[in-house]
Amino acid sequence: MELRNRSAFHEYFFETTYVAGIVLVGTEVKSLRAGKVSFNDAYCQFHKGELYVKNLHISDYAFGTTQRHEPTQERKLLLKKKELRKLEAKIKEKGYTIVPLKIFFNDRNLAKIEIGLGKGKKLYDKRETIKKRDVERDLKRYVK
Repeated sequence: MELRNRSAFHEYFFETTYVAGIVLVGTEVKSLRAGKVSFNDAYCQFHKGELYVKNLHISDYAFGTTQRHEPTQERKLLLKKKELRKLEAKIKEKGYTIVPLKIFFNDRNLAKIEIGLGKGKKLYDKRETIKKRDVERDLKRYVK
């Protein structure tokens, strides 16, 4: 199962993507498996050399007991030091941001998050993307 951030590709150009582990507590894993995630306004930020995802809303698990979690708490991302240093250097350049793209479970059933290093699109870039998508859709229609 894979949960995608669809609006991210509309808002940003992505240069590179990374797959990171994510530190979860309590009932967050069960909520993820149920698909109760919202990527609205989610972004990643460095704090003391570590990368955290902020504003990622993982809803409360309905059948949870005392180990309930805060839905929009900061969650630490697990990357190699070399990757963290590379990302931190890029972030200091103007216009770059790190955005969560999708959450999935790997072969060993560990929760992973794919993050992308992106630059914001201008309005005319968004129009071009929409135009290109419409043309591709029309071509697929006529080819069949």
